[in-house]
Amino acid sequence: MQRIEESELIINPRGAIYHLDLRPEELAHKIFLVGDPGRVPVVSKFFDRIEFKQHHREFVSHTGFIGSDRYSVISTGIGTDNIDIVMNELDALVNIDFSTRSVRSDLIPLQIIRLGTSGSLQKEIPVDSFVASTHGLGIDNLLNFYRTEPRGAELEILQAFITHTQLPHQTAYPAIASASASLLKHFTNGFHTGITITCPGFYGPQGRILRLGLKHPELIGQLTSFNFGPHRISNFEMETSAIYGLGSLLGHQCLSLNVIVANRIAKTFSANGLLAVERLIEKTIGTLRSIAH
Repeated sequence: MQRIEESELIINPRGAIYHLDLRPEELAHKIFLVGDPGRVPVVSKFFDRIEFKQHHREFVSHTGFIGSDRYSVISTGIGTDNIDIVMNELDALVNIDFSTRSVRSDLIPLQIIRLGTSGSLQKEIPVDSFVASTHGLGIDNLLNFYRTEPRGAELEILQAFITHTQLPHQTAYPAIASASASLLKHFTNGFHTGITITCPGFYGPQGRILRLGLKHPELIGQLTSFNFGPHRISNFEMETSAIYGLGSLLGHQCLSLNVIVANRIAKTFSANGLLAVERLIEKTIGTLRSIAH
């Protein structure tokens, strides 16, 4: 197998990967991703026991057990640029042999669940409710640096979205990827579902106006009004399409679950977003415990 050079796969003196500062044995194969480093202990307090903690830059990691299943929870920080780091390094930890710097012959699929916050793009999806993303549709450009080729229903949705918004003429060419069907099927009760738009920023890219004018002021309305067959856009945030896209390319099972903290149509914001996030975490872990039994 071809050797991956030191400048491409950076391993620190303790044998850990560069940004996450994790060694392969310190990572579970079932993973929660959260944006906020402070959310990591909120997740891990639901673990039955914690065996390992690590903190490097904005990347906080706890590994432990839920019942007999081993899980890691890792903070990513905000945005698809950080997701690019996290997804590639998670995959490297399980699918690259650090001693030979070569890709393993037997690849390991990871289970990756994002627990995040987002803004609703439908009036009837209120603040403090939960959304399970059927697709991640990125208008952030990250996936255009990789060899991606949407097919079938994904391609049809993408083409309809491009026709509806004309975004490629003003921003980046959109990209789309789907949730893991085997994970998504367990998160229907108590969840809204829909397409999640992933944006490259919080203000202008999500249609917020403070002091700067917008090049695409009609974006919110276009996103809200888009539909293709049974598919509509439910919410937007800054990570899901990168998780789904890179996860799909690397062979991992990914699901994005979000609590709505803002309804951009009703112009409302959660009175207690932290409590809503904790409710999402508790519901998710409860669902995973029931699946295990």
